[in-house]
Amino acid sequence: MIGYARVSTADQVAHLQTDALEAAGCSRLYVDQASGVDKARPELARALEQLREGDTLVVWKLDRLARSLADLVRLAGELQARGVAFRSLTESLDTSTPGGRFFFHVMAALAELERDLTLERTRAGLAAARARGARPGRKPGLTADQVIAARAMLADPALTVAKVAELLGVSESTLYRHVPGGRSASADPAP
Repeated sequence: MIGYARVSTADQVAHLQTDALEAAGCSRLYVDQASGVDKARPELARALEQLREGDTLVVWKLDRLARSLADLVRLAGELQARGVAFRSLTESLDTSTPGGRFFFHVMAALAELERDLTLERTRAGLAAARARGARPGRKPGLTADQVIAARAMLADPALTVAKVAELLGVSESTLYRHVPGGRSASADPAP
């Protein structure tokens, strides 16, 4: 059994978690100090590398392992595919048992339902916004008037593309996106 613990800040200590993991019989412990939203968890990566078929990954509590239900279900699925069991001490969850596997299947179904409902709400919200005349999404980097000004400035050989972009307060790539062709397009007055 391999144990994994995580604390969110430098002020926190993992003694509560590590003591419980050792008492549960974990032979090796991996401890990260990282926020739950932090994707970089090097000790978790090391723990996952060490796991072999027949091993069990043990955590003190589910929220110590994953950032979300979907993340937890994904990770548990990966472990199951490798023949690795998963156990949470606080929630008394153990995927090496039929009841534990059933619980995880229910969680996976709920996570999928949550994703589908979120997508459905997002699509409905976007459709409603479009019906009201809104244009959802990122605002254009340049207005139509700024594109006209950019074309005029690009026609001046004394101004570099970088300078024109700087004057308009955008990056060169944004300028090129709105004025494809750069200087060669500056002769065309249409926005």
